[in-house]
Amino acid sequence: MKATIAETLVKEGKEMRSVYCQSLIDLARVDKRIVVLDADLLSSIGMLPFAKAYPERTFNVGIQEANMIGVAAGLSATGKIPFAHSFAPFATRRCFDQIFLSCGYAKLNVRIVGSDPGVTAAFNGGTHMPFEDIGILRTVPGITILEPTDSVMLRNLVEQVADLYGVFYIRLIRKNATKVYQEGSSFEIGKAVQLREGSDLTIIATGIMVEEALKAADTLVEAGIFARVVNMFSIKPVDEETIIKAARETGAIVSAENHNIINGLGSAIAEVIAENALVPLERVGVQDQFGEVGSVNYLMGRFGLTAGHIVEKARKALGRKAEMQIQYKE
Repeated sequence: MKATIAETLVKEGKEMRSVYCQSLIDLARVDKRIVVLDADLLSSIGMLPFAKAYPERTFNVGIQEANMIGVAAGLSATGKIPFAHSFAPFATRRCFDQIFLSCGYAKLNVRIVGSDPGVTAAFNGGTHMPFEDIGILRTVPGITILEPTDSVMLRNLVEQVADLYGVFYIRLIRKNATKVYQEGSSFEIGKAVQLREGSDLTIIATGIMVEEALKAADTLVEAGIFARVVNMFSIKPVDEETIIKAARETGAIVSAENHNIINGLGSAIAEVIAENALVPLERVGVQDQFGEVGSVNYLMGRFGLTAGHIVEKARKALGRKAEMQIQYKE
């Protein structure tokens, strides 16, 4: 079934972590190869029901994330399908060498789940607030990087990666997401989802910024500006075809991500358009800064991650687009 946008944007009744846990329980029921690893955060990620159902397939390695990835690689080498979780900075930055060598270079079959990415780390503060996790892992050859938007997408992607082979990174918020997709929607890894038509420019967003992109499009249409909205949930492989199509058909792009603008979604888009269809690109994201303590709403304003910031960048991109069109005519 083709993914479709819900009629209204509302918070989901279930937390993402509970959907993640139930998805793995359902998969483990039919596939004995599935195992779960955690770095002393089984409760935080909501995996205690899995541990109770399958204690022999649950490995809490303690606060030693690098070792956890090594253990996951070893389990993969014996034919298991490991899902290894920690908070996103610890699942990526702290154990990058093990991901690169023990998983990627060794061509093993490992799923890494990094929770509370970017500002969703909230009151855990800057030490727990990864603005760089995508940027770090994009450099691992062959890795797949996914950022589910809501629980419908999360469940579908977890089911898919359980059946695929390779190294996967799932960037996951723990709490309630905003519902974007209808039950039964399915998604293709490496293919973006267009959520809204538009001919003036394209907003390409991922994660929690998808909701902000849709809000920004509503604001822009009041001014007679029609923005296409694309959900780029698959950050690697990125959907080059959709990016090139958007560049050629709308002539301007705004990227929106809960991540440093350096080497994240915006950088991936810039690489594609620089080589294929050069158009103005404005990037909404964290401007090369460290995180800090605060509520998610406060931090989104603090780091420029709101619909209003997307609108500002959209207007700037449209101004640059107009300037380029004048230059071409001259």
